[in-house]
Amino acid sequence: MLARKYLFPNVIELNYQAGRRLGVNVYLIDGGSEFILIDIGYLETVDEIVEMIRKMDFNLSHCKMIVATHADADHIQGIARAKELLRTKVAAHPLTVEPLETGDTIMTYAAIKAQNFEIPMPRCSVDILLNEDDTIEVGTQRVKVWHTPGHTAGQLSFKMGNLLFSGDNIYKDSCVGVIDAHHGSNLPDYIASLKRILKDDAEYLLPSHGPVFRRDNRIVQKAIDRLTQYQYMADFGTCAIAWPLLDEWEADVIAGRMPDFSKK
Repeated sequence: MLARKYLFPNVIELNYQAGRRLGVNVYLIDGGSEFILIDIGYLETVDEIVEMIRKMDFNLSHCKMIVATHADADHIQGIARAKELLRTKVAAHPLTVEPLETGDTIMTYAAIKAQNFEIPMPRCSVDILLNEDDTIEVGTQRVKVWHTPGHTAGQLSFKMGNLLFSGDNIYKDSCVGVIDAHHGSNLPDYIASLKRILKDDAEYLLPSHGPVFRRDNRIVQKAIDRLTQYQYMADFGTCAIAWPLLDEWEADVIAGRMPDFSKK
């Protein structure tokens, strides 16, 4: 039997449990009589993760559901395989259903043609829809569902006691999940989700990538400030809501004002 490495009471993270990097953070919430998994990662690590759960002396038939925080391939490429092995259900936000069930390689980031990157994206049916303010009951534990769009339209976070499973919203270094129009990023929504996290009273944030960390509002505020600027920068293409420089240039063109190079 494998000794369980609880990160917090009732919470095991499978990278920490394995003692090496498997990929995305995979959280097991242990409710005693049953458990759930938050994300599962790439297909290539699913068998190892399931075997590790078995070796920790969890009854595999007691997996109540696998929850997809969102539909990026690094989080859910292996979810169909895990569903099959665990004979369980898959839960996700309604806006995550389409990319999961169609295996859309663009929306899931399974294919980036310009970088010659493509991996299979097996389709997976979603059995349970999770919406804002739903509660997932896991044995003795209660997990509150937050809809926190921005990174993707269907991004979910989860509150359990003083813990916030924050998905790809914020990491310890103040970075955030990738901002890309192809999979539905929305900067105003992202900022609103970060402000919600900022106002919350969770003591610890458990992100989908990298280390778990104690709340530090400076980390969250730094991201809010940065993304607020991003909204008005051409760097972010159609994710930006405006480009003030272009508006100023257009006004000059319409008014017949030529560039004044005499000013330094």
